[in-house]
Amino acid sequence: MTNLVTLEEVEAHVYVLTLNRPEAANALSRDVLDALAERVDELKRSSQVRAVIVTGSGSKAFCAGADLKERKEMDDEQVIQAVTKIGETINLIEEIPVPTIAMINGVAFGGGLELALACDLRMMSTLTTVGLTETSLAIIPGAGGTQRLSRLIGLGKAKSMIYTAKPVDADRAYQIGLVEYIHDPQILFEEAKDLACTIARNGPLAMKQAKKAINTGYETDLRTALEIERICYQRTIPTHDRIEGLQAFKEKRKPEYKGE
Repeated sequence: MTNLVTLEEVEAHVYVLTLNRPEAANALSRDVLDALAERVDELKRSSQVRAVIVTGSGSKAFCAGADLKERKEMDDEQVIQAVTKIGETINLIEEIPVPTIAMINGVAFGGGLELALACDLRMMSTLTTVGLTETSLAIIPGAGGTQRLSRLIGLGKAKSMIYTAKPVDADRAYQIGLVEYIHDPQILFEEAKDLACTIARNGPLAMKQAKKAINTGYETDLRTALEIERICYQRTIPTHDRIEGLQAFKEKRKPEYKGE
């Protein structure tokens, strides 16, 4: 089952998590969701992971969303359970403690885009499209799309995408802030890897605390958020990495962080 989602270290401390079901556009079947949860658990238990690239196998699809062939055989209650399972699995992606990059190498519709929205950063091929197309099927995004998209790009633009159900191309996705980077497909992986390596070279404990401060603070009022930031900052002070950073700066060399 885990072959449906692969996990590979491509550079020191940089891992690629790949949905590996290209014959079905990397759709989120029950088995894919179980394999994804298993791989995420591996990432969370490892002390070596500092950055994660999430992508889909092949060149046509990042993830086409829910497995509609599987969905056709379900009754109403089973559909609700299936969507809940997708949402819970996507939440696990969001809870990975290190920075994550969605490398959108092909189409990302419905649950596929919801998966990308749960990552910290998004990088997209110039030749593909993304969208929350559920209203064209007489449903709504049910695995975080209505909430994460509006928080990312603003209410008006999110409503436009969801109400029309129209996919957007890379230029438009970049323009509205849906993705942070766009690149030609032939250099997409190298650019994603370079970005992940840049992140992985920084203090790993600091990265975890920065992600926690940003994500947790964003959901609350400013006064509470500043207190969250203060607590997260304090956790970086009694670390060997902080001393190493200061020493490396003094000696004009690159720091060698160990996550300690």
